[in-house]
Amino acid sequence: MGRRGFRLALGGATATLMLGGPAGALAQEPGKQPTARGTGGAAATVDTLATQAAIDSLRKGNNAIDAAVSAAAVLGVVEPFSCGIGGGGFMVIRTADGKVTTFDSREKSPRAMRPDSFSENGKTLGFDDARFSGLSAGVPGTPLGWSRALNAYGTVSLAEAVKPGIDVARKGFTVDQTFFNQVDAVKGYFDDIPSTAALYLDADGTPPDVGTTLSNPDLAKTYARLGRDGARKGFYRGATAQAIATAASSPPVGPGNNHAWRRGLMTVDDLARYGAPERTPARTSYRGLDIVGMGPPSSGASTVGEALNILEGYSPLGGSRAEILHRYIEATRLAFADRNAYLADPAFFPVPLDGLLSDSFAAERRALIGSSAARSPVAAGNPLDNGAAAAAGTATVSRPSQSTTHLSVADRKGNVVSYTFTIESTGGNGIVVPGHGFLLNNELTDFNYDSTTHPNRAESSKRPRSSMAPTIVLRKDRPYLAIGSPGGATIITTVSQVLLNRIDLHEPLPNAIAQPRASQRNSATTEAEPGFIASQIGRDLAGLYGQRFTPTTGAGEIGAVTAIEFKGGNRYLAAAEPVRRGGGSAMVVRER
Repeated sequence: MGRRGFRLALGGATATLMLGGPAGALAQEPGKQPTARGTGGAAATVDTLATQAAIDSLRKGNNAIDAAVSAAAVLGVVEPFSCGIGGGGFMVIRTADGKVTTFDSREKSPRAMRPDSFSENGKTLGFDDARFSGLSAGVPGTPLGWSRALNAYGTVSLAEAVKPGIDVARKGFTVDQTFFNQVDAVKGYFDDIPSTAALYLDADGTPPDVGTTLSNPDLAKTYARLGRDGARKGFYRGATAQAIATAASSPPVGPGNNHAWRRGLMTVDDLARYGAPERTPARTSYRGLDIVGMGPPSSGASTVGEALNILEGYSPLGGSRAEILHRYIEATRLAFADRNAYLADPAFFPVPLDGLLSDSFAAERRALIGSSAARSPVAAGNPLDNGAAAAAGTATVSRPSQSTTHLSVADRKGNVVSYTFTIESTGGNGIVVPGHGFLLNNELTDFNYDSTTHPNRAESSKRPRSSMAPTIVLRKDRPYLAIGSPGGATIITTVSQVLLNRIDLHEPLPNAIAQPRASQRNSATTEAEPGFIASQIGRDLAGLYGQRFTPTTGAGEIGAVTAIEFKGGNRYLAAAEPVRRGGGSAMVVRER
């Protein structure tokens, strides 16, 4: 299928947006509604069943934290190649009394992990060799993250919250084109693992046909055990913990497998020791708004915040849309140089978060932006203000298979959740835990595993750096936006660009989400969607400012945003993608 254009109103003008991708990625899938306006609460996810689970929870009188976990449990069934209890994530919560906090359920490396664990005979493993193995699996954090958030700020039990996920896993759901495409991309590895093939491949080794119903009774049982016994007993100890450790340490390959599946390092003791801490959020201000997100080990809030701080120094931001986007691209180029040098697990490296988000450091970095594009990799700055030499800047490797999911939920009392969770690449490490129905993550490939000296190097009991950027924006201490996206390192630029579109360019939220995207991550060229490169803005950026672009590969898409805007008076605008990743689903408790 070729590229398809659609028209959006932009402040009285119109713009044609061109988005490219495979069949099924260019149109809103049936039954999905990407925007909703109304009262009583709101939710937005990539899937109709998940969004409906959140709305059903809110209609029962449950709060946004309860509803978010219910939606997440459904996503673990219907979006299993992007998220699930075999992975981890970050949840940003704003409570009704105005408190903002975060839960870190990022995966951890096993205690036996070493800086050279991804090397053989003195040579670093290639990405696929590292990924499709037991080595890449970190200790999952999602179940404990759900439990901790519910215990601290929810109103229902974990058993109650996961019921919608159990129902969908038992009854099944309809395979759509996005699901088919995701399986098709990794079927050559899935067919090596009998537990994975039995769940996600037909007898001939192909993905289940679009329109068929797929159930997951093993996952339904795992959810039920999780609810009955609690996260600690029902997942991190006992039979489930043993099954996870065995699957990681001895990948359950079948006869005739055609890839080498390396043994992992995870043990039941690693699972028993896992914790999901509540952390202080990272904050910055922008144009009179408070931008609140996840601090280290995520690089999301720090890098989004630094890029926005750089842009805030321009008044006006630019004389034309092309100049504004030129400055946006250069700000993210510089912010990524600093992210790549300084962000890691704060338990292992003193991340200079205050320096990275300081106005003085933003001014130093802003001074480097000229009228033409810089040539990457640019050097990192020195946020420590100690006269030390700047660290070496490095580019972020682009891995189009990286996947994740994001959900945004709000209730009528003022509780808000922005939650991003993942199993890393599409399909994680490819191993479904036998008898338990969920895929393990490949999160440990998020380490700079080719280095033994980088702050983000692989180490024992360490959380790898993440790009997830669940964000809540406050205006005068009241919720204004909840937003996030999947997409690996492009999450950061996706969130930044949508905020730029909404706050600076004053585009309505659905338009701000739908606009074509570009992602500069301190690389030689800026990755951009075909529609961005082909637009007049793209041509102006190349011709007037020397920006160089590389089209996105795979689906031709960057990110898949879900967001909520708070309109005042208990009114909400929930918005998701109209086309990317098959389109998203937005709902409100009462439509108005």
